[in-house]
Amino acid sequence: MKILVTGGTGYIGSHTVVELINKGYECIILDNLYNSSEKVLDRIKMITDIRPKFYKVDIRDKETLEEVFKENKIDAVIHFAGLKAVGESVAKPLEYYENNITGSINLYELMLKYNVKNLVFSSSATVYGDSFKSPLKEEYGRGNTTNPYGASKAINEMIIEDIGVANKDFSAILLRYFNPVGAHESGLIGERPNGIPNNLVPYISDVVVGKLDHLNVFGDDYDTRDGTGVRDYIHVVDLAKAHVLAIEYALKHEGVNTINVGSGNGYSVLEVIKAYEKACGKPIPYRVTPRRPGDIATCFADTNKASELLGFNTKLNIEDMCKDAYNFICKNPDGIE
Repeated sequence: MKILVTGGTGYIGSHTVVELINKGYECIILDNLYNSSEKVLDRIKMITDIRPKFYKVDIRDKETLEEVFKENKIDAVIHFAGLKAVGESVAKPLEYYENNITGSINLYELMLKYNVKNLVFSSSATVYGDSFKSPLKEEYGRGNTTNPYGASKAINEMIIEDIGVANKDFSAILLRYFNPVGAHESGLIGERPNGIPNNLVPYISDVVVGKLDHLNVFGDDYDTRDGTGVRDYIHVVDLAKAHVLAIEYALKHEGVNTINVGSGNGYSVLEVIKAYEKACGKPIPYRVTPRRPGDIATCFADTNKASELLGFNTKLNIEDMCKDAYNFICKNPDGIE
């Protein structure tokens, strides 16, 4: 069975390809390499003994994208490809809407044209916006998104839902991620973002390898157990395995389902720092600075639907996440290049 993975050389995409190969699926990777490296394919082969077929394609280039569908009998698509930096999306909204929405529409049109009716979409907890209290449940729907990145994910969800209404045999799982961190236990693939990191753990990693002299902790006066913000972190390998379960569900069931993917637990900033200090064996310097506008005290998932519908439950904890992130950054301080 052939699975097209858009954005498959990226952080979550590459880990998902590894898990798909481990389960016997044939993967075709499509990526424009905007925030990744073709060398990831070699790393995937080192882990799995298989180098997936690869196309360097931008999903906004519909003509070239169609060649991928012409040349391969694709059974299902896992769609990761897209720009993903919240702050950058505020500065470059049109770029985000063009890439994340126009590019995705190209993909969906070609899926329908070539009778590919099974999709897993990489959505985000950002679609809840700041409208609801944790634990966040799928039944809450979409809230008031606070940035173009989150809005692009919400619009994609609506588009896919409408495709499902118009095509009764269409099957899609919309996975709303919380905060993926960590790396493959081999240290061969992991997160090393180009430019400014988007999440806490890559910032900590930059401090550990000396790229930053300290970590900024934005606020210690929230109504949480230690005053710092609480978020739901999930190990990227657990998240990758959730995609395998999601594609297997989509292949057997029609309709569109939205599912949270998180640990269901909230970890504070200071708890993550302590877990990383345990992993690397040394203190991590940090400074408390004022809160950032728009940040909330607590955000974590209700994960009951993932457990009931997909049989998915996380296996790895925050210490595993930090241990594997540290292992990867030690082996790849400048990324996979």
